Amino acid sequence: MAVGPVQLLVLGFDNAEFHGEIARELERLRESDTVRVIDALAVHKDADGEIEVQHLSNLTREEAIELGSKVAGLVGLGIAGEEGMHAAAEIGAEQAAAHGIEVFDDELEWDVIGEIPNDSAAALILLEHHWAAPLRDAIARAGGYRIADGMIGPYDLLAIGLASAEEAKQLQEHEKRARLPS
Repeated sequence: MAVGPVQLLVLGFDNAEFHGEIARELERLRESDTVRVIDALAVHKDADGEIEVQHLSNLTREEAIELGSKVAGLVGLGIAGEEGMHAAAEIGAEQAAAHGIEVFDDELEWDVIGEIPNDSAAALILLEHHWAAPLRDAIARAGGYRIADGMIGPYDLLAIGLASAEEAKQLQEHEKRARLPS
């Protein structure tokens, strides 16, 4: 299966009580062929830092079997057991090495779980951007390549005139409150 540009979204929540609104929106985007959720995890971290993980997805059964739990491998969660996670990572690294491709090492490992505050919840969503595949392919045909990417913060949007001062302040305050220890 060819995969389009993929992004890992890590979304924080003050509590683990999801009401389905995000899942419904992701399903709507899937139906319009805008995005596909390759894999998703809901993570609850209690006050002591212990985690509980629930696997989520809107893949078909066949896609889920083919893709497996990719988010767990990216962020170091051994959902199928730590041995399974390391075995899958070794297979991927061997395939990459056979083609002369360098992949993550211990220095580049993502500590997403460590970023989630205690006594909160997070949704980790591995999202394929179907809409961007033709653009990515056009860039490649023109000899272009990705140098960097990232999400733009509220105050950066203000600085370039895409958000009002009040909007930027509200967004920044919301993000700041969510990151403060309880």
